[in-house]
Amino acid sequence: MSKKVLFIDRDGTMIKETVDEQIDSFEKMIFYPKCIPYLSKIAQELDYELVMITNQDGLGTASFPEDTFWPVHNFIMKTYENEGVVFDNVFLDRTFPHENANTRKPGTGLLTQYFSEKYDLANSFVIGDRLTDVELAKT
Repeated sequence: MSKKVLFIDRDGTMIKETVDEQIDSFEKMIFYPKCIPYLSKIAQELDYELVMITNQDGLGTASFPEDTFWPVHNFIMKTYENEGVVFDNVFLDRTFPHENANTRKPGTGLLTQYFSEKYDLANSFVIGDRLTDVELAKT
């Protein structure tokens, strides 16, 4: 039997998006109300593999250093994990939109392992807040 997947965006979906589109401090991080309990219910009651896929423009550059990103990201992940939401995979794309990388949503370059008979993509879903998430779902 093939596995269904729930592909989930991070910024703007699990946590609120900021004006500068960089969640690089705890002061900027705000969880969406009820997101944690609803994802926990999905994770515990439905049979979906949970996969986070997020574009993080320029992560690791001077304008978005990793040392400000990882503490916040790890806190987000641990908070969800403590409520029963454990991601089977986490994919972060660091490229900028102008690079047109196939790893950047809506591209599927990071998700090729899911294009097999092992996964039931016809009955899988994408949850996100942007057109790129909708376009990823159509792929």
